[in-house]
Amino acid sequence: MPTKSIDSSSQVKRLLRQAGLKAKKRLGQHFLVDRSVLGKIIHAAELSPQDTVVEVGPGLGVLTSALAQKTGKVIAVELDAELAERLKERMLSQPNVQVVNADILKVDLPHLIGPDTCYKVVANLPYYITSPILRYFMENQMKPSLMVVMVQKEVAESIVARSGKMSLLAVSLHVYSRPIVVARVPARSFYPQPKVDSAVVRFDILPEPAIKVADMDGFFDVVRRGFSAPRKQLRNSLANGYGVKPAKIDPLLEHARIEPQRRAETLSLEEWGRLYKSVAAEEDMGKC
Repeated sequence: MPTKSIDSSSQVKRLLRQAGLKAKKRLGQHFLVDRSVLGKIIHAAELSPQDTVVEVGPGLGVLTSALAQKTGKVIAVELDAELAERLKERMLSQPNVQVVNADILKVDLPHLIGPDTCYKVVANLPYYITSPILRYFMENQMKPSLMVVMVQKEVAESIVARSGKMSLLAVSLHVYSRPIVVARVPARSFYPQPKVDSAVVRFDILPEPAIKVADMDGFFDVVRRGFSAPRKQLRNSLANGYGVKPAKIDPLLEHARIEPQRRAETLSLEEWGRLYKSVAAEEDMGKC
């Protein structure tokens, strides 16, 4: 028998009150109460009874219950011990739900899911830790096949931006996936209401990274240094990142065929790849 759905602020308030709980701002707890948004998330995830889904921050289980009805297994990872305990009680009628009280960033995925298990990530991510969670899954050796997550609208816009407006986060995610915004979600869709609107983003994970480099960690090190002073010209930002004079950066940019006056946000993945190879060939830079 499916768990009774939660689809209004009054129901969320009642459940929290009955459990003696309150939404915790420090954990970014905002509970989804709009069933239409829930449907868009489920549709975007293209779920089947054969799927294993990892949900981060399930809270009161609004999304968890819907996922359980569509998939073979849901692993709901909740940091808040009190919420995790209540969720276990609510999900007793859905045996395909496993509630884990843990910090997702400290979880051993092969141990949690199974070393050879194909899985998807579907979640309403806590705002305060969105970027680390996205990078955790994207850079993990055991990557998901698909991710559908709710994030702040501004973060979503930054994630899907193309060359010309790419942030450090966008670069790191475009290397491993093709992200698209599938729905915009007003603040009133949550209780308590956040101060900003949200958006649902779907990440189609690439079978291979979008760029081919010898050392991915080294590549991202160059990108991070390039974004160390993002409002400055790239030559100055890189000089700042490496702690050298701009004159030392000029030949590297010339070799990579990148104009030194450009900013980091304007570079394409291909250009970042060329810049990495240029830096990797410079022995002194490799020691910075």
